[in-house]
Amino acid sequence: MQRVKLSETLEMSRLVYGMWRLGDDNDTSASHVEAKIQSCLDQGITTFDQADIYGDYGAEAVLGNALRANPRVRQQMEIVTKCDIVAPCGRYSDVKVKYYDTSRQHILKSVDTSLSEMATDHIDLLLIHRPDPFMDHNETGAALDEVVNSGKVGAVGVSNFRPWDWNLLQSAMKSQLVTNQIEISLGEIAPFTNGDLAFHQQNSHPVMAWSPLGGGMLMSGNPPVGVVADEIAKEFDVDRAAVAVAFLLAHPAKILPVLGTNNLDRIKRISDALKVDLDRETWFRLYEAALGHEVP
Repeated sequence: MQRVKLSETLEMSRLVYGMWRLGDDNDTSASHVEAKIQSCLDQGITTFDQADIYGDYGAEAVLGNALRANPRVRQQMEIVTKCDIVAPCGRYSDVKVKYYDTSRQHILKSVDTSLSEMATDHIDLLLIHRPDPFMDHNETGAALDEVVNSGKVGAVGVSNFRPWDWNLLQSAMKSQLVTNQIEISLGEIAPFTNGDLAFHQQNSHPVMAWSPLGGGMLMSGNPPVGVVADEIAKEFDVDRAAVAVAFLLAHPAKILPVLGTNNLDRIKRISDALKVDLDRETWFRLYEAALGHEVP
């Protein structure tokens, strides 16, 4: 498995296992979660993506139960998690409105809670989950520097930020933001042309892609892009999911797709995307199908 260097102290596997739905599985036992983790590790997938809000603020604890049962597994993993979304569910069920909190107090408390929930002494990568229109960038930047300097967090980044949001926060920090996790897929191709991917590619920031299968939309029915993906999949003896992920892997920006499924058979096939070698013309066949028309 190819690895991507995000900083002097952090490398991640090119494919990332997303734990958004970890708590939604009928079986959330430590042994079943460990089986998912081990299936990823067997493929060279060592990076696992979490967020405090996943599973109504319950998914981190599901992972933590597995790590308490077998602490040695943690040594083989890089854990990514996120904070700043406060929604009226789980531990925040008493709040009146969903909002974002990038205050120092909230970030420090979120880090400590995530460490406890996931039974770990450090978070490899912490992301600010959503841009906060009420953000004091000086306070937020200082708080992120603080959690890095404390050793509780190895590196920091953001999610769903536009280039100007990134620049504002980075201007108030000594630590370097190392990645932006944004939605990119054959169902969401805007980042290829709206400046988001170009900004990070220009500055050599590897980008993480959430929902690389279009939230499942690409996997059901026969949308035009699915038909083309099926034709390509047949050539490589894989399914259309592998082709959709390969579409992102082929891009020179070093995109890291984040793939989440609770199905063990599908987890075992995540690395099938590495079997697909897309040349430029084939990449544009998929891009054209996603556009719905030929390029200008």
